[in-house]
Formats: sequence, C-alpha cells, structure tokens
Amino acid sequence: MSAQVAPARRRGLADEVADRIRDAIFDGGYAPGSQLREVELAEALGVSRGPVREALLKLEREGLVRGEWHRGTTVTALSGEDVAELDSLRAALEQLAVALVVERAPDLAEIDAVVARMERAADEHEMVRCDLAFHDAVYAAAGHRRLREAWEAIRSQVHLFLLTRIGVESEGYLAGIPAEHRELAQALRAGDRETALELFAVHRRHAFEILRGS
Repeated sequence: MSAQVAPARRRGLADEVADRIRDAIFDGGYAPGSQLREVELAEALGVSRGPVREALLKLEREGLVRGEWHRGTTVTALSGEDVAELDSLRAALEQLAVALVVERAPDLAEIDAVVARMERAADEHEMVRCDLAFHDAVYAAAGHRRLREAWEAIRSQVHLFLLTRIGVESEGYLAGIPAEHRELAQALRAGDRETALELFAVHRRHAFEILRGS
C-alpha cells in the first residue's frame, strides 16, 4: 500500500498562510494576547480553514501563538518566566557565537550591511527586524551549523521579546540602536573576545531590564 501524503500545494499554502500571519504579528497587527480566529483569518486570506489550522500549529511550535481549549489561539504574551528563560538561553547561544566569530575572524560585510540598514529604518518594527538580521549575520559568521539551527529555533520568540520591549518602552530606540550595533560590530572586528562578550551582554541586559521592570 502506498504511503498517504498531503499534496505539495497544500503544504505550500499552509506555509504561506503561516508567513502572512507571522508577518502580521511582527508588524504589530496582532498584539500579544490577541485572539486569532480561524474563520476570520481564512476569510481575510481567501483560503479554507484547513491551511489556517496548519499554519497556526506551525506558529505554535515556534512559540509565537498559544492554543488553549477554553480560549482558542492567541498571540503569545510573554510571562516573566518566558522572558527570563529566553534571555538566559539567548545569552548561552550568543556567547558561543561571539567567541567563534572572534576566533574565526571572518568577513563581516553582512554585519556591516545590516548596521547600514538600521540607520535607514523608518519605524520601530523595521528596526526590530534589522536587530534580528544583525544577530542572524553574527550566527552565520560563527560558522557553526547546529548553533545557527539552535538560534533559529528561538528566533521568532526573540522577535516577540523585542516587540514586547518596544511596547513597554520605545523612547530613544530608533536613535540609539544603530550606534549600539555599530559598536558590537567594531568589537567583533577588533578581535577582543572579552570586550565583545561584555558589549553583547550589556546589549542583551538593557532589553531584559526594561521587560523585567514592566
């Protein structure tokens, strides 16, 4: 008996729906705690409820949404424990990434390009995307496939973490972030491991303290 598999087109449609919903969350269209109703999403996207249901399950695996029988599906609202766990895990991954980049001394052109994009960011949501792209580039430069995969596993939740951060406090965010990341890039280029690790730690700590105090 041949294996029963879903058609490729259907799989692709669910992925596209997930991309659309994810982008809407990251653009601020659905705030943390917002309900995501299958019927409304299917109508807005012009698809049946099947791909929407698959997409929401995918986003739940990413940690972006949560499904509860009595509430339905909602955009994840990070608890204090969520914030602390994400911060500590991100710190462990990033320390290894920074150490590897300093050791390998790779071409940092992509990191520099992201900093240049930061200087042109039109709003806080675009800046958050640039912030994530900067760290994507750091993990790519580290040259460690499994480390990069570990980062990608929590990337959507870190994006939500940063969105929550600007929701709590956005004053000075647009103005200060490019210079802060330019300093991080310079530390990587200088090859000073301890200085680079300290600067990245300060960078993480600032966002964490804003959320911890909220």
